[in-house]
Amino acid sequence: MQQISALAPPAAMSSWRGLGLWNFYFITKLVLLWYGQLNFHALENLAFAALLLLPLPPLWLHRLRHLLAIPLGVALYYYDSWLPPFNRLIANSAQLTQFTADYLLELAGRFINPTWVAAGLILLVGYLFVSQWIRVTGFTVVALVLLLAVGNAQLFAPGPGVVPVLLSTPASIAPAAGEAAPTVIDDAFLNATLDGFYASQGQQVTQFPSALAADAVPLDVLMLNICSMAWDDLEEAGMAQHPLWAKMDILFDDFNSAATYSGPAVLRLLRASCGQTSNADLYRPAAKQCFLFENLKQLGFTDGLLLNHSGRFDNMLGLLRDAGRLPVAASPFGQLRPALTGFDGSPIYRDREVLTQWWQQRLSSGSPREALFYNSITLHDGNRRVDKTTGKAVSADYGTDLRQVLDDLDSFIEHLQASTRPVLLLIVAEHGAALRGDLMQVKGMREIPSPTVTHVPAGLKLINAKAQLSQRPLHIQAPSSYQALSELIARLVDGEAYRNADFDLLSVTRDLPQLDRVVAENEGSVMVRLHNQHYLRMENQSWIPYPQP
Repeated sequence: MQQISALAPPAAMSSWRGLGLWNFYFITKLVLLWYGQLNFHALENLAFAALLLLPLPPLWLHRLRHLLAIPLGVALYYYDSWLPPFNRLIANSAQLTQFTADYLLELAGRFINPTWVAAGLILLVGYLFVSQWIRVTGFTVVALVLLLAVGNAQLFAPGPGVVPVLLSTPASIAPAAGEAAPTVIDDAFLNATLDGFYASQGQQVTQFPSALAADAVPLDVLMLNICSMAWDDLEEAGMAQHPLWAKMDILFDDFNSAATYSGPAVLRLLRASCGQTSNADLYRPAAKQCFLFENLKQLGFTDGLLLNHSGRFDNMLGLLRDAGRLPVAASPFGQLRPALTGFDGSPIYRDREVLTQWWQQRLSSGSPREALFYNSITLHDGNRRVDKTTGKAVSADYGTDLRQVLDDLDSFIEHLQASTRPVLLLIVAEHGAALRGDLMQVKGMREIPSPTVTHVPAGLKLINAKAQLSQRPLHIQAPSSYQALSELIARLVDGEAYRNADFDLLSVTRDLPQLDRVVAENEGSVMVRLHNQHYLRMENQSWIPYPQP
């Protein structure tokens, strides 16, 4: 009789082949998680490991499974990253086709971190060396199980979708003065907070005067809207203390652009006379009283639109004309030479030259009052400049261009002052450039309305006013947005500051509309600031605390 050794393993055990190189896949995730660079989903990863470990006796079937698992593993890695949902990239694919090949290549390069590539190579060599003597699969599976167990501890928190801010509120998210902290900050609370914010904002409207006095000082209102310039970018580029900001008469310290793309940011500014709406409502009809330039037209202002670019990308010109109710853009380029080439290959002209040339035309016109909306994309990501040495187009340096933009605006203010004409000048950024990026967005990406992109400079200057103004700007520290600008214009449009030397500018800044919550939104994502902590909801999923570096 044939005898079977008691020490011989069962035949089925030969089908358990381990994870092989997939160990390295999971090890890289564990390392990234350790450094806070990954939004790790333990259950999904453990299920993926189980799929890879499921015994398949035929060797060819085992190898086929590994091949078929590659796209699934890539998708799971993307899902574990802090990057926005993949369907948002698909939704924006039509715009990507308008980018130049150089810009697309530059964008692709931003997703590659040389430091992490080097670290990955070291990990790979280390794994290949250790795996000759140690079965790494056991350690990998144990690590995944432990992570799942630690994650499951959150299931004991009260209520569904609870984010980890419970009962004892940490000091970093302490409530504001006079405001009680909620017991639990969960999905229900944050959804109610957002709905309440929009309901409150929907009741707010700026009341412009019904008419101007016959002897009111005729003045011009110039709205300079600058793309890709947040305070975070200014600090990163060393321009937060540029002399331009000291020249403002009123400067907002906590101004919220509420959006990170040009289209919605511009619409919010043009509808500044009403409270903040949701992103979806921006593309629905709005009351006439919400449109800032419509209110100025009722007071006798001639409205105008001026760009330093073609306005073709994403149909910006059509958006301004149709949804923003602005006239066809003036084209004062004449003999001006483009200073840059846009990310879509279109020409971009220097701000000082465009504005100065327009101003000369304005001075020769017969209109007593004009309200101009000017939009600049000089700082937009992906712009290119012709290198004077080589003659080749190279990526424009943000810091250099930022200094030039600020110098140009500073110079234009001096040009306006020299004309002695009364001008109410406002400078407000569309959104930031995401110059540094963060855990959820690489440099230049603005899909998520993070505070580093939506906290933008906004200021006002009374040019050639008779009022005795301070040598330093009045700082508005309360959280504010576009309606505060509309309210300032409504209070200053009568021109009294340009007639009366005793005019009190401080009184004009009292009781300006302020935000009870700072909310920023794009299609598919919304951010709420609550007790100095930012919370993000994407694609109507659960809220999460926005990860900080």
